[in-house]
Amino acid sequence: MAKNLVIVESPAKAKTIGQYLGKDYTVKSSFGHIRDLPKKGISVDVDHNFAPTYEIPADKKKIVSELKKAAVGATVWLASDEDREGEAIAWHLTQALKLDPKTTKRIVFHEITKPAIERAIEKPRIVDQRLVDAQQARRILDRLVGYELSPVLWKKVQTGLSAGRVQSVAVRLIVERERDIRNFKPEVNFKVTALFGTKADDLPAELAIRLKDADSVRVFLAAAAKETFTISAIDTKPGTRSPSPPFTTSSLQQEAARRLGFSVRQTMSVAQRLYEAGSITYMRTDSTNLAASALESIGNFITKTYGAKYHDSKQYKTRIAGAQEAHEAIRPTDVAREQAGEDDQQRKLYDLIRRRAIASQMSPAQIERTEVTIAMSNRSEVFNAKGEILLFDGFFKVYGGGKDDVLLPPLKQGDKLNLKTLTGTETYSRSSARYSEASLVKKLEELGIGRPSTYAPTISTIQTRGYIQKADVEGTERTIQVLTLLSGAITDETITEITGADRNKLLPTALADMTTDFLVKYFGEILDYDFTAHVEQDFDDIADGKQQWEKMLQDFYKGFHPLIEKSDDISREEASQARELGTDPKTKRPVIARYGRYGPMLQLGEAEDEEKPKFASLPADTTLETVTLEQALEMFTLPRTVGKTEDGQDILADIGRYGPYIKVGKTFVSIKDQDPLTIDEETARMAYEEKLKQNADKYIAEFKGGLKIVNGPYGPYVTNGKKNAKIPKETDPAKLTEAQAKKLLAEAPAKRPRFRRSKAA
Repeated sequence: MAKNLVIVESPAKAKTIGQYLGKDYTVKSSFGHIRDLPKKGISVDVDHNFAPTYEIPADKKKIVSELKKAAVGATVWLASDEDREGEAIAWHLTQALKLDPKTTKRIVFHEITKPAIERAIEKPRIVDQRLVDAQQARRILDRLVGYELSPVLWKKVQTGLSAGRVQSVAVRLIVERERDIRNFKPEVNFKVTALFGTKADDLPAELAIRLKDADSVRVFLAAAAKETFTISAIDTKPGTRSPSPPFTTSSLQQEAARRLGFSVRQTMSVAQRLYEAGSITYMRTDSTNLAASALESIGNFITKTYGAKYHDSKQYKTRIAGAQEAHEAIRPTDVAREQAGEDDQQRKLYDLIRRRAIASQMSPAQIERTEVTIAMSNRSEVFNAKGEILLFDGFFKVYGGGKDDVLLPPLKQGDKLNLKTLTGTETYSRSSARYSEASLVKKLEELGIGRPSTYAPTISTIQTRGYIQKADVEGTERTIQVLTLLSGAITDETITEITGADRNKLLPTALADMTTDFLVKYFGEILDYDFTAHVEQDFDDIADGKQQWEKMLQDFYKGFHPLIEKSDDISREEASQARELGTDPKTKRPVIARYGRYGPMLQLGEAEDEEKPKFASLPADTTLETVTLEQALEMFTLPRTVGKTEDGQDILADIGRYGPYIKVGKTFVSIKDQDPLTIDEETARMAYEEKLKQNADKYIAEFKGGLKIVNGPYGPYVTNGKKNAKIPKETDPAKLTEAQAKKLLAEAPAKRPRFRRSKAA
């Protein structure tokens, strides 16, 4: 039996560390947390200092048993990650394995390399209870919010919803940004650009001011046709571009999204595998600091590879307040190693991390910027032309990002220029950009909300819960007026452009709108940006020993719980964002837009009326906030009789949960590209006939008792409606007899039972 037992949280990490330690060491994995709050029940005693009740989940009991057996007679080394979550894992191990946390050896390292492991073993410490308390405080507070606030949403808004201290604030950010975009009124003006001829090449330039309307442009162009143009000033200035710091968790997520197209979750998963393989340092960090040994090795590599003039050693100051999660930025463990990773994603991310770390220690790029001012003979307006030359590439050599040189033709002050064309183009100011995953991470970090380990699960949760969807936005077409002066004549034309198109952006659903409004109105403090950031600072203070975790939770709970108690007085109608649009002129009943069980809907009449209310879907491209009375009344004309089939059956058009459709008898046909209010009989007939053809092609053969041979999306199969059986590839499904079909079905494995996944807090 080994004299030493090293426990880490990941099998991959255990495998890598096991390669560096001798035969006296056994390395085993806890497979993450081995104790936690139970999935069911709040499990926090609010009346007794918020004492948590932890349990060992069923799937971890065997692991705990094996670790206990391995720990007998051995010196135990707890080697989980160095952040608060890792410290909590180490502490839970002491509790589950009945080890003394005051004497059990705790080791931490920022990279999984042999020297780092050996240094850690030479200087062990004990479990840092302050870090454990900070993690416990976060876990318990989030459990309190989730388990007390979520049921309020179930009762007042919709069953199955969840609320969370960070996730609800993230949703609020996205909802408010979308409303800003929706309500944005662009300012319109005209940008005037010129193309001048010189003795060498053409010189593009732009009028230094914007003109307010087409009439102003027309007057200006007419006047400019009579002007002479002279270079009145040439201003040349040296400039520099400095490299960015090495990656933190947040900046890695943002840059991997921008350069590689990775999602936040994907970036963290790939980085985790690189870390566990010993290729990069720990990937959950707020710090831009680099260890002295790393600075030395990177500096030597730069000098040897590119020359001394490219090396500029520097230590970056971490800008994020309360950065406590780790002590070094993300970097390669061996800067000379050009490639690492088991697949293409890992290799790409490793290359990005390595180049960023190297570039951070390289010299700034040297730029020469030139600005030319062009004056008019009889008017005060001036044009500007700008050029840029890269004199020394510096860190651009490794990390790129440098613009192509914008070269100006040879010019000198006093030169006369020949005006070739002058163009006034209508322009619109832009609204704020929608959030992508990466820009949302950046905003959360700026506000001090959440920490590196929380960003990926938060973004994943709000999408899974149906608050946010990641989608493309189709733009809308608008007209642009363009006036051009060419050869003394002014032309006026109208062109079109697409505006508002977006790709892979985070969009709020109607559920997010309603839930955010409800929470802001009745639980405003919980969704307040400053409050949420203040809570993060409290966690930092607990980790620093400046605050007791029980006291922090007491202060929070005495303000939070009364809001929960008061929520009983809130009516479901008030929470549903019901908006009365007006009165139906025929029935004199109110028309209401509100959120229902399956999403946004329209209601004709009140629940208290003698006649039951009628319900309808929202028209396409409308929201609860934008739908009008006229649009709503049209929806209550559905279902609409479009016409008849060739055999005389009625064709009805309507909208359901899954979009517009037509119905003939018991046959439903989706018509997603059509409007049920306007679809004509011929189009509806064609859709119905196509559906019948698909149904005919679907069934290869039918026998007694519901036994069928079906053409499925993954190939033909036999079914009796309760059980399916694949048909072997070498068998012609059209030639199967009833007896052969029954035999295939009898020999097929039984359907696996479906299990419901229990909801975690």
